[in-house]
Amino acid sequence: MPARAVFIVLALLSMLHLYIGLRLVPAIDPGPLGVAVAVALLAASTLLMPAGLLSVRFKRWRWSDQLAWAGMLTMGFFSSLLVLTVLRDVALLALTVFGAAGAAVVRGTAIAVPLVALGVTLIGLVNARRVARVVEVEVPIAGLPAALHGYSIVQISDLHVGPTIKRGYLNAIVTKVNALKPDAIAITGDTVDGSVRRLRLHTEPLARLAARDGAFFVTGNHEYYSGADEWIAEMRRLGLTVLMNQHVVCERGDAALMIAGVTDFTAHHFNESHRSNPRAAAAGAPDHVTVRILLAHQPRSAPAAADAGFHLQLSGHTHGGQFFPWNLFVPLQQPFTAGLNRMRDLWVYTSRGTGYWGPPKRFGAPSEITRVRLVAA
Repeated sequence: MPARAVFIVLALLSMLHLYIGLRLVPAIDPGPLGVAVAVALLAASTLLMPAGLLSVRFKRWRWSDQLAWAGMLTMGFFSSLLVLTVLRDVALLALTVFGAAGAAVVRGTAIAVPLVALGVTLIGLVNARRVARVVEVEVPIAGLPAALHGYSIVQISDLHVGPTIKRGYLNAIVTKVNALKPDAIAITGDTVDGSVRRLRLHTEPLARLAARDGAFFVTGNHEYYSGADEWIAEMRRLGLTVLMNQHVVCERGDAALMIAGVTDFTAHHFNESHRSNPRAAAAGAPDHVTVRILLAHQPRSAPAAADAGFHLQLSGHTHGGQFFPWNLFVPLQQPFTAGLNRMRDLWVYTSRGTGYWGPPKRFGAPSEITRVRLVAA
């Protein structure tokens, strides 16, 4: 991160922390020692968040992982603290209008805000770190051949192996996926946050993924932040089939199903030759293919996928918002936030993600391993 960007981030964080301090500390009235402690904690929070994000630069430092954890946990707590402080101010304004904002209410709500923020952060930490649950989804396909009824694809997405998600976490996910014995496995992008050199050891469990028709991988935007070409080569070394505007055909008797994959929706900003193209991914499919499935990291690939004649798109990217209030902002960029949705003749399933990005925190948007089964409409 350039020095200017670091300065801007620190300035913005300082102002937001000052706002929180001015709105909560005087209302609580903790005394001189309490004020000093509050100021110290707010200052530490201001510094810890950017330090956690930059911890990868201190990889040779013994405590770099601990710094990452401290920064990410602080980020999660600060997010809830800021949102609750704003909501408190809105509520107090409304109460003032009706003459109900007494001193006890002002002090009580000021004490409640950091306590609730801490509780939400701890619950979110537990939710984020436990092994993702299996979500069962049935997708009705018109004219589905009997031989393909029940065909299952297990989808994992947005693992974000990096500062706080390591080999042990991924190992547990892979074991759970393999136990489902799927026909195919789909990894729909944002698998890593960091270089191959740093994370090769931690992504090694992906080599254990096993399914009858194979395990397939498409890039997400975070692969492009982390060196996409190197990660594409590494995923192939691990035995995954990387689909870059390509497809494979899987056959069951006289029935055939196509699994295609596109590069991330924004890939062309990093490499023009990687421009996402669902139509190119479907090109040349045999005439006897009756079901077309597309792996696309971002749900906003859906209009082009529908135009290209796909029946089902599997996506991720949104994390389901991961925790409030970010779920409210996802629709500003994406057509779908989570779950199974319809766009014209195309089904789109958007995973809430199997890992998490940034703060180890999930609240109202649980992580998932998704088992998608095709059924006759």
